[in-house]
Amino acid sequence: MSKRDIIPHAKRWVVKIGSALLTNDGKGLDTAAIAGWVQQMAELRLRGIELVLVSSGAVAAGMRRLGWSSRPTEIHQLQAAAAVGQMGLVQTYEVEFQRYGLLTAQVLLDHDDLSSRQRYLNARSTLKTLVSLNVVPVINENDTVTTEEIRFGDNDTLGALVANLIEADLLVILTDQKGMYDSDPRSNPAAQLLSEIAAIDTRLEQMAGGTGGALGRGGMITKVRAARVAARSGADTVIVGGRIENALLRIAAGDNIGTFLWADQQPQAARKRWISGQLQTRGTLVLDDGAVRVVREQGKSLLPVGVKEVRGDFTRGDMVVCVDLLGKEIARGLVNYHAEEAQKIIGKPSSQIPEILGYQDDNELIHRDNLVLS
Repeated sequence: MSKRDIIPHAKRWVVKIGSALLTNDGKGLDTAAIAGWVQQMAELRLRGIELVLVSSGAVAAGMRRLGWSSRPTEIHQLQAAAAVGQMGLVQTYEVEFQRYGLLTAQVLLDHDDLSSRQRYLNARSTLKTLVSLNVVPVINENDTVTTEEIRFGDNDTLGALVANLIEADLLVILTDQKGMYDSDPRSNPAAQLLSEIAAIDTRLEQMAGGTGGALGRGGMITKVRAARVAARSGADTVIVGGRIENALLRIAAGDNIGTFLWADQQPQAARKRWISGQLQTRGTLVLDDGAVRVVREQGKSLLPVGVKEVRGDFTRGDMVVCVDLLGKEIARGLVNYHAEEAQKIIGKPSSQIPEILGYQDDNELIHRDNLVLS
């Protein structure tokens, strides 16, 4: 039995379309292709499938409008290109969806929107309300205000985080490749297209080596990582060629196209899903072998006694990474003490915290409810 058999039962989709597809490899917005994808999405909407669209292409479209032949490296030029391109991109979607009586809503997100718990919940409520009103949200990263240090990194990641946000059943990543191959088809003519594989399969990193084209920021490895992020909320992922005729409708029918990466794990609770989606961290805690076992195998809280070293400048409630003695990430979570305080209490039993600090807020450095395994 194929794992794909579950796809026709998916009722809430996030569809992500890449820059190379939207701009026909930099030649300007491909309105004919966009019309085709919108027609398919409208058909899916008529079938009762809820849709959220994550669209790249603002920077690439802006470059075309401004007459720039190569992607700029200066951040303010990138922001300007995004602002110019976003106008044409949204207008195109609005016109095409209107042909089928569907309203669209532009939603621009940045990292702060998903790192703040309150703003995260507000974004989720807004998106779910829009979907319930039969509106198709069109989401892009807010490129006009984000900087390299605080951006998502690519819209594959953004698509996965949106899938977590709205508890989608399926993330569909439309790309300029037919799917994912067991090696790079551009350099290996014998490369084989993968039909289906678990998102957590450790072989995927080696298969997905390399980066994307000049127009976008993602490559196949970002799509694998996105599939794993989406899997945290139980969402499956399909990576498929956007130029394949009726690709979205064929996926809905369960056809064997593209690569299906299934979520071979139980959905995380909403709060832990939010924690695991955080890309910005403020510090690092180095755990001894005993603490690694307790956290990883027994699912317990992280106590000060099991920490060997504190790195970074963080405050109570910040996101920190937990690594083992070799530097491998074990978990991440919200820390209960400031960095200076943590520095003083690590390696000591929790009973000594009041004596060392003069007070005690918590027994744990990170409570298990605020700790997510990597």
